[in-house]
Amino acid sequence: MQTKFDKAYYDRFYRDPATRAVSPATAQRQSEFIAAYLRYLDVPIKRFVDIGCGVGNVLRALQKAFPRARGYGVEYSDYLCERYGWEKGSVSDYQPPHSTDLVLCNDVLGYLDDAACEQALRNLAQITTSALFLGVLTRQDLALCDERRTDSQQIARSLSWYQRRLKRNFVNVGGGLFLRKPLNVTVWNLDRLW
Repeated sequence: MQTKFDKAYYDRFYRDPATRAVSPATAQRQSEFIAAYLRYLDVPIKRFVDIGCGVGNVLRALQKAFPRARGYGVEYSDYLCERYGWEKGSVSDYQPPHSTDLVLCNDVLGYLDDAACEQALRNLAQITTSALFLGVLTRQDLALCDERRTDSQQIARSLSWYQRRLKRNFVNVGGGLFLRKPLNVTVWNLDRLW
């Protein structure tokens, strides 16, 4: 069964306080972390794209954190594109019109089968010039999840499945942030997770 990304889906996982996966306050804290860590690492952000931006909480917060940067929202959901004006696109093949310093892809890859997910990871590596923020549910995370707030339609792959594919092009610097290889900034070895 394929998830239908319609109003009912976003009401449940984004808007209803009893079942939403992430609150607006959590999205704000996540954005503040991303911006602060990238500033700490001295990674300049002039353009960023949020692929699978949902209702846009992280996108809007990052635009405030990087006021001189140009942010774009990309969504697969026809409902959200119509409601918020996001650009229609898929993580598997979206190509931004300009180079993109920061790419965000949060809670998207779990909805793709293995072949499409591998294509999406290759595409993320191709379009990311500096930093990637990636959030994805792994099999090891299932025990931590609140079932009311987690879409059971997602495919939970193993952590090692993602690690093998990501480490070809990225260095994991923690908190969901990955820097594109070869590194253009200094990251101490203890700050690298694998």
